[in-house]
Amino acid sequence: MRRDKHFQLSREAVEKLASQYGTPLLVLSLEEVKKNYQVLKKYMPRVRIHYAIKANPHPEILRVMADMGSCFDVASDGEIRTLNAMGVEGGRMIYANPVKLGVGLEACRDCGVTKMTFDSASEIEKIKKQCPDATVLLRLRIDNSSAHVDLNKKFGAARENALALMLQAKQAGLDIAGVAFHVGSQTVSSDPYLHALDIARGLFDEAEAAGLHLRILDIGGGFPIPEPKVKFNLPEMLKQISARLNEDFPETEIWAEPGRYICGTAVNLITSVIGVTERGGQPWYFLDEGLYGTFSGVIFDQWDFKLLSFKEGDERVAATFAGPSCDSLDIMFRGRMTAPLEVGDLLLVPACGAYTSASATTFNGFSKARFVVWEEVKEEVMPVAAEILAPAV
Repeated sequence: MRRDKHFQLSREAVEKLASQYGTPLLVLSLEEVKKNYQVLKKYMPRVRIHYAIKANPHPEILRVMADMGSCFDVASDGEIRTLNAMGVEGGRMIYANPVKLGVGLEACRDCGVTKMTFDSASEIEKIKKQCPDATVLLRLRIDNSSAHVDLNKKFGAARENALALMLQAKQAGLDIAGVAFHVGSQTVSSDPYLHALDIARGLFDEAEAAGLHLRILDIGGGFPIPEPKVKFNLPEMLKQISARLNEDFPETEIWAEPGRYICGTAVNLITSVIGVTERGGQPWYFLDEGLYGTFSGVIFDQWDFKLLSFKEGDERVAATFAGPSCDSLDIMFRGRMTAPLEVGDLLLVPACGAYTSASATTFNGFSKARFVVWEEVKEEVMPVAAEILAPAV
């Protein structure tokens, strides 16, 4: 089995890019985006990928995904109109937010988006009124306490209510085409997917007996990327899911909605130390990027980012890392082991492409971190190339 490796800048590349473009700087690898998409297609060839653009809506990521033939998971009028302006037709989008705004349904009408999910009776009425020709999928609630982010706390119809809701959608004149689920973010085992597929198979059979012929199954996202202290075998996981799909849903159209997996490993952050002090016997390092910027994922995604300093020697200290704003909330890490640092030192944060810049703000007047595309700037730092992280596939 070939063991692919993930995008990570070398020390020399970090220093040259920081010198030329300043910090904080986000470096995006489009080749990594392509590779991640191709891995999913390799191990799950039947699955029609819908990139969940909420994870990272950078225009270059959207362009590359569109060029490769990907479809898209959208959740708002803004996302729909952004793709439409890029020339992505509505037939390549699914409005996968189970609770929709009126302006979102209006955007569906304007841009030709007809596929959408629902999980309640009130949603049926909204869709019927504004998009009566819609093709709809019922989103099921799938319990998975092991997920990094359990989306089922907010979305999904209970299994015992599922058939009644689908029959109600049919009675409203909607094209009830199938079932959708999401096992939760950063799921590192196939077991939750296989459990969800068992539930979906039972519901497909129950619907058929009630006169509903379902033809689409959306297995959501949740495919994992490397993170500290977490082990998984992604190819084996994907092969197990694919085998079950072939066994239980041989004639069904299969969709998926990956977000983190597509973009998570495709971005590196370069940030620098702008202040050093000591409080309570512990060193504090202030960075030029914080919770209101790329490190927003610490709060909104509960993500534990790696910090690489390229410092020599074995000395390590427990330190606090804080951002540049004047808000005392702006503290990313406490007790993080690190080599001693000085003002001006550079830190590299790999695998920070998902739920980071997407939720960054300009709070306190700080600009969002600049993006550069690695494939466009790497000639400037050659012959230095991107080094490699631990293999994940």
